[in-house]
Amino acid sequence: MPETCPSSSFGWLRQRLSHLDKHLPLLLLAIAVGVLAGYGAVLFRFVIKGVQYAFYQNSEDFLLFAHAVPWYLKLALPAAGGLVVGFLVSRGAPEAKGHGVPEVMEAVALHDGRIRKRVALVKILASAISIGSGGSVGREGPIVQIGSGIGSTLGQLMKVSRPNQRTLVGCGAAAGIAATFNAPIAGVLFALEILLGDFGISAFSPVVISSVTATTIARYYFGDFPAFEVPSFEVISLWEFGIYPFLGILCGLVALTFVFVLYKGEDLFDVLHIPAPLKAGLGGLLVGCILLWFPQVFGVGYGAINLSLMNSMGWQLMLALVGIKILATTITIGSGGSGGVFAPSLFIGAMTGGVFGWGMHFMLPGITASPGAYALVAMGGLVAGTTHAPITAILIIFELTSDYQCILPLMTTCIISTLVASGLNSGSIYTIKLLRRGVDIRSGMEQNILRNLKVREFMHSDDITIYEGAPLMDVLGAFHRNNASYLHVVDAKGVLTGIISFRDLRNVLAEEYLEHLIIARDIATTCLQTVQANDSIQHALHTMAVRGISQLPVIDESGRLQGTIRERDVVTAYDKAVVQRQLTQR
Repeated sequence: MPETCPSSSFGWLRQRLSHLDKHLPLLLLAIAVGVLAGYGAVLFRFVIKGVQYAFYQNSEDFLLFAHAVPWYLKLALPAAGGLVVGFLVSRGAPEAKGHGVPEVMEAVALHDGRIRKRVALVKILASAISIGSGGSVGREGPIVQIGSGIGSTLGQLMKVSRPNQRTLVGCGAAAGIAATFNAPIAGVLFALEILLGDFGISAFSPVVISSVTATTIARYYFGDFPAFEVPSFEVISLWEFGIYPFLGILCGLVALTFVFVLYKGEDLFDVLHIPAPLKAGLGGLLVGCILLWFPQVFGVGYGAINLSLMNSMGWQLMLALVGIKILATTITIGSGGSGGVFAPSLFIGAMTGGVFGWGMHFMLPGITASPGAYALVAMGGLVAGTTHAPITAILIIFELTSDYQCILPLMTTCIISTLVASGLNSGSIYTIKLLRRGVDIRSGMEQNILRNLKVREFMHSDDITIYEGAPLMDVLGAFHRNNASYLHVVDAKGVLTGIISFRDLRNVLAEEYLEHLIIARDIATTCLQTVQANDSIQHALHTMAVRGISQLPVIDESGRLQGTIRERDVVTAYDKAVVQRQLTQR
């Protein structure tokens, strides 16, 4: 037998160990992120209970003591909470406003996972006050932003590379979701499917470790219990599998309605030009009005979800709560409150599925399960429809039940809901917020670089201008003296009115005796395509491509010339940005 070379064996071993050493620091950081995010989730839940007790002298589910709260406190306390949240967010960290996940996605896509260090603290306080005082929002979105902020801060302190920085953000998000729902697999899939879009082993391993670590911490403090009281799931008949596709269609349509109303509500509140604290306080007052008749929408609403799952709520109330929850969540977030949309999606899904289940059970009692079974499946369907993330939705409901019987109806409903919602609206509840800011995370790094670069960074301000009333001889002299290819024609106030090129001169040079009659305005091209200094480079390049030109004048809001942006300068700057990004990622 051939002898094994000891030096060769040791060389292989050293190579494997060096490979392990390369990944070990990131894995250790992932554990640290899991510990910090896990304790962050625990702290967040205790802070919510503490805030609720401070407002209502009771930290139990609101449905248990809503009858004992005077009507005027149901109005005043949410309004007071809104005032405090509006002040905290506007003064502390504006990115802590709203549901938080889009801000994390933008940080990953455009800023290599860099999130300001103060965001996690402000988000804990603002979201806890929003939820504890009665705002109709969830704690899952905030904990994603809190966990991601912890991962980003740790990465910045340790000066990790840009890919590792993004991975640590995903680790924090996964840890937060896992600790909140006691669902480590769903936490991993949420981070990989929604935030990072990366299932490679280099990102997968640290995210899994963080998720497991955070779940262990949460179970130590809260026990190994599901987030909801879920009855045993059962499929009464094989005919039921033909019913769940219709539930998927319904969930997709309701999800679209929720997303549409949510952003229309934000637009309506944006029209109100009042200080942020007053706007959030007004939102709290409106939510308080809803709580007078529908206390089920208070906070995360888990108590009402449990009632629907246990078949303890009438279909009329569940039908009303679908619209009421959409309205209350829209008011809370649109007015400037801080909280997530994941729990409201679960709430709306439970009510939608409950109503659907009541109808099916009434028409087909012999082949359908109880309404609670449809409520459970529809929770996943609504989450899938709003987030366009069916894998996460399927796994999070599966982990909440630990019952394999629900997996086939759940898969069917979630996939069809996603197809309906994504087919009718290309953006999810998270990405639409980014699209409204001009950020399309699906277009990749290159397009996001172009969106992040501004015209003002690359424009030239050495343009040659000439007064629009200057005679032709002065125009020719200006070309000769400045050796310019273009002259920018301006009026007496400096407003750009046209551009003259050599081509524009051809038609008049051959005309004799006209040099004293023709002025600059007569020969200038006045149909101009312009950009402003704050426009993105992507917009400028697109405009150049559509018009078939190689440069654009840059003007201010008054139309005055500020400079020129040239295609060659933009391309050069873009190439440098891409190369620099790739070098720093090594």
